[in-house]
Formats: sequence, C-alpha cells, structure tokens
Amino acid sequence: MLRTFDLVLIGIMTAAAAVTYTIKHRAELKLEEVHRLEAEIKLEKDTIDLLKADWALQSQPNRLERLVNAYNSELQLQPTDSTSLAHARELPMLKSQVPPPDMTEAKAGAKPGAVAKSQPVPTRAPREAEDADQIETGALE
Repeated sequence: MLRTFDLVLIGIMTAAAAVTYTIKHRAELKLEEVHRLEAEIKLEKDTIDLLKADWALQSQPNRLERLVNAYNSELQLQPTDSTSLAHARELPMLKSQVPPPDMTEAKAGAKPGAVAKSQPVPTRAPREAEDADQIETGALE
C-alpha cells in the first residue's frame, strides 16, 4: 500500500513540475513580446522625433523665402489678403454634425407615388464664443 501511495505522489509531483515549467515558458514568451513591443515603441518615438526635426528644417522661413524667390516666376505667388480669411464661426458645420432628416414626418403625410419633402440642412454649427477664434492649423508642437 505504501508503494502505491508513493507512486501517486511521484505522479502528482511530476504533473506539478510540468505545469510549473509550462507557466514559466509562457511567462518568458510574454516577456520577450513585451521587450519587442518596447523596442517598437522606442523606434516609433525616435522616428517621430526625427520627423519633427526634419519638419523644423523644412519649414525654416529663410529656406522658404529662398524657394519662393527661386520659383517665383513659375509659381506666381501673391500674399494673402486679410479679407480673404474666414473665422471658424463663419464655416459651415461638418457632415458628422448635421442632424439626420426625420423620416417619420415624411412617411406619415406622404401619399403613394408622392415625393417626400426634404428638410432644410442647417449651415452653421453652434459655436461657443471662446472657440470661435481658435483655428486648428495642424502644426506640430
């Protein structure tokens, strides 16, 4: 009887060792994946820093002025008049902000074969006073 109990304990100990090894192996694989992802993130951050530096070089006013002078005959650039600029409150609203037409009213009063009337589309988004003068330029900070 003692031998059977010893064999059962040896089997349990072997199974526990196998489970422990499997967990350890999975943890090492996850750690390798974390290191790989950290390396990718560092590479992306370095690329972003490099692109920001390149943008700073490309958008230097002295460089742009030289290019304008060199290609002025081809481009025929003119300064923008201040009256040509629009404020944010003067722009129409985005398509995503336009409310969908109410189809229940159109269906309720419609006769068979009749064309439903479309509702007028608002042209301006409600804007707050402090947001009216703020314009997104897409510039990098």
